[in-house]
Amino acid sequence: MIYLDYGATSFHKPPAVYRAAEKAMRTCANPGRGGYGAAMEAARTVFDCRTAAAELFSCRPEQVVLTTSCTHGLNIAIRSLVRPGGRVVVSGFEHNAVTRPLHALGADIRVAGRRLFDWDDTLEAFDRALKGADAAVFTHVSNVFGYILPVGELAALCRQRSVPFILDAAQSAGTLPVDFSALGADFVAMPGHKGLLGLPGTGILLCGQRGEPLLYGGTGTQSIRQEMPEELPERLEAGTLNVPGYAALTQGLKYLKRVGTDAIFRQEQQLLQHCVRGLVQQGFRVFAGAHQAATVSFLTGQDCEEAAERLASRGIAVRAGLHCAPLAHESAGTLETGTVRVSLGFDTTSGQIDAFLRASAKLPSIR
Repeated sequence: MIYLDYGATSFHKPPAVYRAAEKAMRTCANPGRGGYGAAMEAARTVFDCRTAAAELFSCRPEQVVLTTSCTHGLNIAIRSLVRPGGRVVVSGFEHNAVTRPLHALGADIRVAGRRLFDWDDTLEAFDRALKGADAAVFTHVSNVFGYILPVGELAALCRQRSVPFILDAAQSAGTLPVDFSALGADFVAMPGHKGLLGLPGTGILLCGQRGEPLLYGGTGTQSIRQEMPEELPERLEAGTLNVPGYAALTQGLKYLKRVGTDAIFRQEQQLLQHCVRGLVQQGFRVFAGAHQAATVSFLTGQDCEEAAERLASRGIAVRAGLHCAPLAHESAGTLETGTVRVSLGFDTTSGQIDAFLRASAKLPSIR
């Protein structure tokens, strides 16, 4: 199988990731629940993950809250900042992991910036919409189209307006710089299983404030209290942590530190351009432009689900449909059709892109 669905998960991992998960299952008990060797090994394993994340994202280890997913982290962050009926500014390219929690709170959602690959439109729209806003949430990279939003400039606008904000780094962590201290974000959420090369069931929430617990329960500390601890990270980490998952994530983070996210991004950019050129030459409608990460969507002359099934029959794994992001498709005018999405990863090769293009050439064009 040629795997081109890294926007969903990193199907392939560095070998050390698998080894770390198995070792932790054999040697680690429950962190913070005992002073014996296996419990202490679990505590060290969890702390190693926090430290590796803090080094990669420029924050302190105690600001690293370990979650079960990016969605989990976004729910904590949104419920910490947004009150029912509060006015929230979002980009036109948000995932349901952002919009559904906001709808559940009855938030007054203002969508700012609808034009793909257009930083001026995004910034001008946010500048207008932030007046009177209670909070803002924006993605770093669109999971559908790969559009890299101008997050540094958006963060500066939020700070100027004294509007707290959340960054969804689901599609950027591991390939683009995410400098928590420079952004000044209130929260940054990311999954462990995508660009960070860890396992499903893991995530990270970087916290610029203490936040409000989403779950309540045991933390292994301050057990006599019936309130959650005031201190991070325990305040937001009720229950038993996924120690094998975070042992694996630590190795993913260390791999990224060693190889360099810049090197991965440059490699993916070369392959993206090769892929885009080939799809355009084959007569498809291709969504590509400036400020694009290693994800590209396109339309063929047939239903996108059928096109993806035909590619799958030839051993090519891509994703089709609305990608859990109807707002992004509404912005791009593809809500009725969906798209076929190709998303590259750290180990994608030019030979794999060539094989994909040979397979896509057999799909009907729209010319």
